[in-house]
Amino acid sequence: MSGNFSRHRKILPFEPGSVEALRKDARAKAASLNQHVLGYGAQAEAEWAAAGIATPDLAAMRRYRLDRIRAELRRRDYAGALLYDPVNIRYATDSTNMQLWVAHNPTRHCFVATEGPVVLFDYFSCEHLSDHSGVVDEVRPAVSWMYLYGGELTEMKVRRWAGGIAELVREHGRGNSRIAVDHLNPEGVTELARLGISVGNGEAVMENARLIKSPDEILAMRRAIVACEAAMGEMQAALKPGISENELWGELHRANIARGGEWIETRLLSSGPRTNPWFQECSARIIEAGDLVAFDTDLIGPYGFCADLSRTWLCGDGKASDEQRDLYRIAADQIAHNTALMQPGTGFRDLVERSTNPPPDCFPTRYGVLYHGVGLADEYPTLPHAADWTDDTPDGALEPGMVLCVESYIGRLGGREGVKIEEQILITASGNEQISTYPLDERLLA
Repeated sequence: MSGNFSRHRKILPFEPGSVEALRKDARAKAASLNQHVLGYGAQAEAEWAAAGIATPDLAAMRRYRLDRIRAELRRRDYAGALLYDPVNIRYATDSTNMQLWVAHNPTRHCFVATEGPVVLFDYFSCEHLSDHSGVVDEVRPAVSWMYLYGGELTEMKVRRWAGGIAELVREHGRGNSRIAVDHLNPEGVTELARLGISVGNGEAVMENARLIKSPDEILAMRRAIVACEAAMGEMQAALKPGISENELWGELHRANIARGGEWIETRLLSSGPRTNPWFQECSARIIEAGDLVAFDTDLIGPYGFCADLSRTWLCGDGKASDEQRDLYRIAADQIAHNTALMQPGTGFRDLVERSTNPPPDCFPTRYGVLYHGVGLADEYPTLPHAADWTDDTPDGALEPGMVLCVESYIGRLGGREGVKIEEQILITASGNEQISTYPLDERLLA
């Protein structure tokens, strides 16, 4: 545990005698069979061993993350952080529970005291899901006050919920009544204020905490990318004329889950004329020989890390057209040039002003950003094209330990097809390292 706070209140109180013993045994059994305890399986482990990627020290990674959160809380003078975003809860506790469901049903939250315990408010009868982490000091039942549970009595549930949060702040805040919250409906803010608790921007705390990755986080991310790229290989092997976009996209999902991955955030796969403009979601369209097939993985893989890679392939055994090769070369050259600019100490605005842009006939259909941070998901910062920089675009500088994706979409305005390429780049003390390795389609580079 992370401190002297290990009370572990149960979701329901134990009955005396044999019932209590049975419940303790049941919890211990469930905790020992947690997916994070069982690991990712022989296939994933063999692929990681073949790639030469060491096992991350998860205990060290979890301590590092809590230290990062608490350093940000102290810097901003908060008594603690109240987290609802399942990605932020994962960062703070390295525990998961119905990640996509709780992303839109706020039934799980976590309080990280700046000087005190980590208290996880979990879903009904789910206390065993965080026993493996070593950083959760206490589990309490979550009071969910969304309309699904509260109906017209939601206001009463809000009062009960806020009382529990206020109790924690009074107990561990050392006189500080300011907390950082990532996502919270206005009723919660109002009720906390009535109890003397003021709410600040928890997204700022968490995005800055997550910004610099530890060596163990980088190992975990490398493993997630290896798993993603193995899944991409199976997907490319399935790409034949006559397969639908949805069937091809399903190969990526299947292979990600088989390696212990978690979910895919988007449906960005398109073929032929659906590749221009970008952002068509995958469909029932049948892919034809000679089509370009472009996709963006947006994949949350093992360890909860994001592998955010894009590739464009040529379907079938034929030769690429001159137009397809031209678009592909523009995209590949843009990625290569802009990656070389990613050096430690480089300012964000300087980076985008020196970056290569799409040519004029492709600029109107450009991708929304040139670069964005990545970790457990897409993260801060997001860097637009220089022409899209506005007075409210935040500046900063690249630092060692940051990981960013570099993006390119090239499609002519009114053209038939387009090309999407994206790589994942680690900023190092001496430069950068491309940690995505899946090869480009040589037929489109010829």
